[in-house]
Amino acid sequence: MLVIPAVDLKGGKCVRLVQGDKARETVFSDDPVSMALRWQEQGAKYLHVVDLDGAFEGMPKNLDIALRIAKAVKIPVELGGGLRTEHAVRQALSGGLDRIILGTKALSSPHWLQEMCGKFPGRIVVGIDARDGMVAVEGWVSVSKTSAIEFAQQVAKMKPRAIIFTDISKDGMMAGPNVESTRGLAEAVDVPVIASGGVSSLDHVRALSQLPLEGMIIGKALYTGAIALPDAVRVADGGKDSSK
Repeated sequence: MLVIPAVDLKGGKCVRLVQGDKARETVFSDDPVSMALRWQEQGAKYLHVVDLDGAFEGMPKNLDIALRIAKAVKIPVELGGGLRTEHAVRQALSGGLDRIILGTKALSSPHWLQEMCGKFPGRIVVGIDARDGMVAVEGWVSVSKTSAIEFAQQVAKMKPRAIIFTDISKDGMMAGPNVESTRGLAEAVDVPVIASGGVSSLDHVRALSQLPLEGMIIGKALYTGAIALPDAVRVADGGKDSSK
């Protein structure tokens, strides 16, 4: 199973937010490209980059940095955050990114999502962010009246490359992923699902590795040192961590 490090961009820096709150920000690096290279060196096979400014403002704000990351590393990179027009999607994909993640616009405009999946087959991922089982949008600022599983089933019919499921009540809290809600969503759809949010120990990695997932995204725990990436990769592949 893939262990995918997260590189969150805000103001050109690599940061982490707690529960998506702009006011609860920690800067981990002024050089996101070197951070991406570090994760590649430690065994990452894929990178998850988020343009936080873009997510909050509704248009790409750190695309140049994301494209620099994609050029610097030898592994594929996906980008989410603020990609809400076909022009932005095309610009990101033609610039060297492997795939892009659509969130807010996917919920508000399902016909547009279907169009993007048709125009860019295999390169569109849908991010479903949920709080208490309901889909959250606009950079997690507001919660919709749509259930995450219901939305995932609608999305799956459009054949995206994958769904990234984030339980935002867990994100950045280091409190563990919501295993049951993740399992429920993964079992409800027939497209690959990647889990995100709350993974903060190798036990959490082990728990998610038992689910029918393609991978898991880990953010804060890698930056604080709570999890060593090589150990997480080993555990996700069914091995033991070196600390035991």
